[in-house]
Amino acid sequence: MRTDLKKARRWVIKVGSSLVTNNGLGLDRPAIAGWADQLVALQKAGNQVVLVSSGAVAEGVARLGLKTRPTQIHLQQAAAAVGQMGLVQAYEDCFQRQSVHAAQILLSHEDLSDRTRYLNARSTLSTLLEMGVVPVVNENDTVATAELCFGDNDTLAALVANLINADAMVILTDQEGLFDADPRSNPTARLIANGSANDITLQAMAGSGSSIGRGGMLTKVAAARLAARSGTDTVIASGRLEGVITRLANGESIGTWLKADSEPVTARKQWLAGQLMVKGTLKLDSGAVSVLQNSGKSLLAVGITCVAGEFARGEVVACVDQDNNEIARGLTNYNASEIKLLLGQSSEKIEAILGYGGEEEVVHRDNLIIGR
Repeated sequence: MRTDLKKARRWVIKVGSSLVTNNGLGLDRPAIAGWADQLVALQKAGNQVVLVSSGAVAEGVARLGLKTRPTQIHLQQAAAAVGQMGLVQAYEDCFQRQSVHAAQILLSHEDLSDRTRYLNARSTLSTLLEMGVVPVVNENDTVATAELCFGDNDTLAALVANLINADAMVILTDQEGLFDADPRSNPTARLIANGSANDITLQAMAGSGSSIGRGGMLTKVAAARLAARSGTDTVIASGRLEGVITRLANGESIGTWLKADSEPVTARKQWLAGQLMVKGTLKLDSGAVSVLQNSGKSLLAVGITCVAGEFARGEVVACVDQDNNEIARGLTNYNASEIKLLLGQSSEKIEAILGYGGEEEVVHRDNLIIGR
C-alpha cells in the first residue's frame, strides 16, 4: 500500500489526449464522466482537486474532419479553438450532474514566466479550490506559439503542481506506467512500480509518445522531476483502468509511483525552476560551477567566462559549464552588455568598470535554482 498517497490532500490529475479523445476518434464522453465522478468523490472525501486535460487540438482535428494532427501552427490553433468548445462543455456537463462547479483555466507560458501573472494564477487557483470548485486547466493553444508552448500538458501539470503546492500528481495515459523497455516492441519489458522522481536513469527507459498528443513517457518522467521541486509525488498510470483515481487515492499499487525524495524549494525558486524560456546564457569556469553546486553561494562576475544572448536586468538566464551543460538558472542583476564588461572581474571593480555601484553578485543565491 502506498500510504503516502493516502495522506495526500491536494491533487493534480492530468488526462492525456489519446484518452480524452479515444485515440483521436472524438471525445470519449463515458470515460470523461467516469473521471469526473472519481474527482468529485475525491473532493467530497475532503481533498482539493485540479484537473489538467489535454484534448482540445485532438477534438478539433476530429470535428474538422482532418486526417492527422496539423503541423502548421495556425492550423493547430484553429483546431484548438474548435476543440476547446467541446472539451469544456463535456466537463461542465459531467460536473454539473454532480452539482459541482468547474472552472476553465487556460494558461500560456507567458502567464507563468511573468512573476506577477504567476502569482495571480496561483491566487486564482487557490481561491477556486477553497470555494470547492474543480479547475479544469489546459494550455491556451489558440495563442501559444511553437517557441512559447509548454510542449506537452505533462509539463503544464507539473507547473500547476508547483503553483498550488500539490501533494500528489497523477498522470493518466494509455500505458500502464513506466517500463524498463518499450512494452509495445519488447514483450519482456517490466513495469517499474516505484522509483525516485529525481532518478536520471529513468529518462533512458522512457519511450516515444502517440500520434495524438505531443508527449511521451519522457515528458512524464521530466514532469515528475519538476513536480518534485514542490514536494509533489507523481503516479503514472493507465486512465483506462476502472476507478483508477479512487484506487490510487486509497493507496493501491497501480502504475509507477515516482516519489519526491528531496525537500521542497521555496515558492520563488519553484517559479524559477519552471521557466521554460531563458533570455540568455552565462558560461562559467570550473570554480564557479563548483561553488554553485556545492557551496550554495551566489554567482559572481569573476567566475563568468562568456555571455550569450540579449537580456535585461531581472530576466532569467541559464548558467552552463564549459561543455554547455546547464547547471543552474536565475534572475540576473545586470544586463548582457554590463556582464560582458565584468567578465572575470572581482566584485570590488564593478563600480570602476561600469561607472556606478551595483550589486556584488551577478545572480544572488536567493534568485538561483541549481539543476533542472
